Amino acid sequence: MSHWTVGPETVRMLELGHPWVIADSFTKRWPKGKAGDLVQLTDERGKRMATALLDPADRVVARVLAHKPMQLDRVWLHKRLQAAISLRENHADLTNTTAYRLVNAEGDGLPGLTVDRYADYLMIQLYCEGWRPHLKLITGVLQELLQPTGIYEKTRPQNTRELEAINDSKRYGRLLSGTAAPQRLTVQENGLNFLVSLEEGLNTGLFLDQRQNRRELMPHMAGKRFLNLFAYTGAFSVAAAAGGANQATSVDVSPGYTEWNRANFSANGLNPKKHRFLVGDCLAKLAELTATGERFDVILMDPPSFSTTGKGRFTTRGGTSDLVAACLPLLTDGGLLICSSNHQKTDLADYLKELRRGALQAGTELRVIEQKGQPVDFPYPVTFPEGRYLKYLVCVKG
Repeated sequence: MSHWTVGPETVRMLELGHPWVIADSFTKRWPKGKAGDLVQLTDERGKRMATALLDPADRVVARVLAHKPMQLDRVWLHKRLQAAISLRENHADLTNTTAYRLVNAEGDGLPGLTVDRYADYLMIQLYCEGWRPHLKLITGVLQELLQPTGIYEKTRPQNTRELEAINDSKRYGRLLSGTAAPQRLTVQENGLNFLVSLEEGLNTGLFLDQRQNRRELMPHMAGKRFLNLFAYTGAFSVAAAAGGANQATSVDVSPGYTEWNRANFSANGLNPKKHRFLVGDCLAKLAELTATGERFDVILMDPPSFSTTGKGRFTTRGGTSDLVAACLPLLTDGGLLICSSNHQKTDLADYLKELRRGALQAGTELRVIEQKGQPVDFPYPVTFPEGRYLKYLVCVKG
């Protein structure tokens, strides 16, 4: 194994336990290697720092797998995957739930690799091409440990920003082993049914990191009027309706997702006709609802961190405050505004500044009463702050 020298800045990051090596002038001088090679990182004096997985074409050129020499073989992988499975078995409350994350990349010592469970199927995603040469090994070990009906890979196109809204019916999922899932597979979350797609679209139709937040919303919904912005396939709307909301109003720019939302209602024996599904830009719909004098007891805004829909653009920095300001007039006094963001690059302090800006713009008092993040199956190392991405703030108006 050649020695791959890293500069003083990377040495400092590695000593602090960060699992990434970012491309710099030192990595440019590395010997030629290919994605998936296992390399020994050393400092300029030749001292061993870590064993890492190479991905030379990426900004993160190597990801640390261990701080001592190792082989990326069946035995090592079996141990890591078994540890990830045990963490969920011992610590996650998965009552009446068949959809959750089994491997959370850096959080389970497998940087750049995620594995999600959807009923009897597994879904692998590679956020690092270094794993691709080892995909057969990963599939084999998962098969051995869990005996799923089938294992899929969902590929991540490079330019997700352009693709997100335009072509989400494209097949990004492919079956790696076992038998194919139905086009719409039913999974359970907190005793509710949700339809997911393992083949079509960039995402499966259910964001697993919000499971706990949906469960905790349900007991507070009885008799309430609920507004769900950027509703996607309506998982929060279904949870609200199942929790006894008088009416759940879902707003999303996509007609396809809105139909999927209705189907999720039906899958739970909830009559979609008793609820409202609005297709269009969220800010435009908020203006319309305000003009007609509507009021809601609970409003949830969970926008994508970046989306391009025709001419409309939303970014977390800048877009959040306008959304908050547009939501507040629609909220009853003492009503709840739930603000959620999965934007990795915006930390909690910056996010709170956006909420403050929105509240001041609307001339309204807004108080945070609960702050939540991702559930047990989305762990992150304390040495990897980027892993704590989900911000979910329950705020009260007035």
